[in-house]
Amino acid sequence: MTADQARRRHRLAWLAGTTAAVAFIAWILMPKPELYGDISFSTLVTDRGRQPLKLLPAGDGRYRLFVALDDIAPVAREATLLYEDRRFYQHPGVDPIALARAAWTTYVARERPVGGSTITMQLARLRFGLDTRSPLGKLVQSARAVQLERHYSKARILEAYLNLAPYGGSVEGIGTASRIYFDKPASALLPNEALALAVIPQNPSARFPGTAEGRAKLRAARDRLLAIRRASAPPEAPESMARADLEPTFRRPSELPSRAPHFVRDHVAVRGERAIRTTLDLDAQTMLERHIHDHVVRRRRDGITNATAMLIDHQRMEILALVGSADFFDDTIAGQVNGVGAPRSPGSTLKPFLYALALDAGLIHPMTLLEDAPRRYAAYTPENFDRGFLGPVFARDALIHSRNVPAVSLLAELGVKEFRDWLADAGVGNLRQPDEYGLALALGGSEMTMTELVQLYAMLANGGEWRELNAAPGQTGGSPGRRMLSAEASYLVLDMLRDVPRPGAGVSRSQRSPVAWKTGTSFGFRDAWSVGIVDRYVLAVWSGNFDGRGNPALVGREAAAPLFFAIVDNLLARTPARQFAVDQPRRLSDLPRQRHIRQRPGAVGAGAKRRAREAFGGGSPALNLRRVEVCSTTGDLPGPHCPSTTRAWFIPGVSPIKVSSVYRAIPIDPATGLRSCRSGPDTRQAVYEFWPSNLHAVFRRAGIAIRQPPAWSPECSLELTAASGQAPRIRSPQPTLVYHAPGVSDDPASMLFSAVADGDARTLFWFVDNHLVGRAAPNENYLWRPRPGRFTVRVVDDLGRADAVSIRVAMPPSPIGA
Repeated sequence: MTADQARRRHRLAWLAGTTAAVAFIAWILMPKPELYGDISFSTLVTDRGRQPLKLLPAGDGRYRLFVALDDIAPVAREATLLYEDRRFYQHPGVDPIALARAAWTTYVARERPVGGSTITMQLARLRFGLDTRSPLGKLVQSARAVQLERHYSKARILEAYLNLAPYGGSVEGIGTASRIYFDKPASALLPNEALALAVIPQNPSARFPGTAEGRAKLRAARDRLLAIRRASAPPEAPESMARADLEPTFRRPSELPSRAPHFVRDHVAVRGERAIRTTLDLDAQTMLERHIHDHVVRRRRDGITNATAMLIDHQRMEILALVGSADFFDDTIAGQVNGVGAPRSPGSTLKPFLYALALDAGLIHPMTLLEDAPRRYAAYTPENFDRGFLGPVFARDALIHSRNVPAVSLLAELGVKEFRDWLADAGVGNLRQPDEYGLALALGGSEMTMTELVQLYAMLANGGEWRELNAAPGQTGGSPGRRMLSAEASYLVLDMLRDVPRPGAGVSRSQRSPVAWKTGTSFGFRDAWSVGIVDRYVLAVWSGNFDGRGNPALVGREAAAPLFFAIVDNLLARTPARQFAVDQPRRLSDLPRQRHIRQRPGAVGAGAKRRAREAFGGGSPALNLRRVEVCSTTGDLPGPHCPSTTRAWFIPGVSPIKVSSVYRAIPIDPATGLRSCRSGPDTRQAVYEFWPSNLHAVFRRAGIAIRQPPAWSPECSLELTAASGQAPRIRSPQPTLVYHAPGVSDDPASMLFSAVADGDARTLFWFVDNHLVGRAAPNENYLWRPRPGRFTVRVVDDLGRADAVSIRVAMPPSPIGA
């Protein structure tokens, strides 16, 4: 070797060493890129069982669903490597042999353009958005591939490629392609499906499965891959090869899952998550949708075009199913509007909460006798739905039969403002001022959404505790529970609602219904409701039209109850019967002794909270309740002359306690037949019915004979008669109202005087500031012309018993525009 040759070899060795050192330093110092950078991913929304509900597009509008490598079927990974990069695990990101072959075919032989890219190089192109059609672009792509291989494992690189590879149209990633084309996760891909997907990324536009031409080209490419697989597969895999031969059935991309669209759109908060598991039960959702569709089809001839429904698990306060309209895609019924969140009049579905508050306030117990008779409150005269009256009716029956007049009477005692504020505290939004509702609030004069109504009924089921609804499993809601009713009142109301007969059935107390439910019909026949509780479910359904037009067919019991029970029967059929046993609360005597304090509505102490947890927490109920004997005709504690008794629930320390005074034994003078001043040997005792004047009038209109007591003997003094029986009670005017004096053109007698008198009163005398202004029979009203000022209105019956109230009369309002 000559000296020149030695020097040349030395220079080459130095150059090679320097190059290697620079390359090594560059390799060491090469910065680590983010594997996905700013590439965003789609969100897959699933039900509680992880069945897909909706695949939401990524930020760039493409469907790109992330899936871990271990969650991709091995056959899919193998098929991709076999077709795209057989030496993936041997090369450092760039395959020189493949690049040389591609360069020869493309630039020397000029047969066809060939890329020669490895999977790592393809990932570099997708990740960094490279143009690789030129030699310079290919060089940059190779450098980026080496950079990725420097910092990431082969598994991470393959995972990233499979998540970013194009699969036709706006579909990217094998997880997305598997969901869209085959409606399954990538882990469940079959060999024939995996082979078909493996050939798409090499030419996604030409092999797009959404077109017939694309499927034909895809099939040809798949057959070539199948031949390669046959040649490389071990002989012991004939079954796998047979499955791979089957032609896969592609679903059209337009058939992308879109289930429970109102729920996903309005109740699922998307904050960049790649997967969101919701509380929805897809089986229950499908069942509700089917029943709503069938219901609307049957009732369309009656002008009913829409219906909504909501089903929750009140124990977990989780939404199980939500149908916002009969058809999300029907524009003729405004199907994309979510009726579950639309404010509507709830009708009589609010009555159970009036009764619960009245129970807590000590105004009633279930057997309290209420009056279902014509009443007038200033300018408001409530009517029952059937425009008739039942007369005396027990509280439980008034609720079961949804009588309007007793409900309005209870609201008048509770107070409109108090009830309105209670609804606001119970989550009902957008409430107006109380004076804008008046007593019509008892009959659904306000508006609320189905969601708010469902939460109210869930509160009853949860022993009076109001809680937030959840759309994600395991959440506790946006705020802690608030006690709005006592557990005792909640139990008693549900006990009453279990006796509401379903359509076509009567009340049977021998076999208690597991369903506690209520209907509602809005004023003007715009909304028909049914809502109730069965086992752990609260179900609400609404039937009507989104344009709000009235329709006489929209009656809760006729237009909503059949749909309600079609769903309930399905729930009952799939729930073990043992879960529907109706528990009976343990008596107070079974509980530790404690002091019971009457409280304002909605205010319940720690003791009641403890009892609520015991009563509704899944064990045997332990409530502050006791069954007592009451007079079967009056509902009060039986006096000595009550003809028969029955048993009723009482809340000790809260429920009103009064001994029945209707049946009284009085002394009668046999000679005159009049009522004697006092008992003696010359008198005989006789039992008479002293019904209040309002109920006595109802009995008389119904043709029911009442054994009315005879008049007092003229010898009896006024002091003696005034000390007997019950004093009259003024019902109108009411001290809580402000009255207006009539204008010049108004009816001169505009204020109603009305009172309830005892059964032996014959005449009522009306006084204003100690001046006699008129008289009337006990069952008649008196009309008085008011004037501005403050007055004391007093009524005295002919036996000297009296009652009085203070009222205020204001100046008449000024005419509009005056």
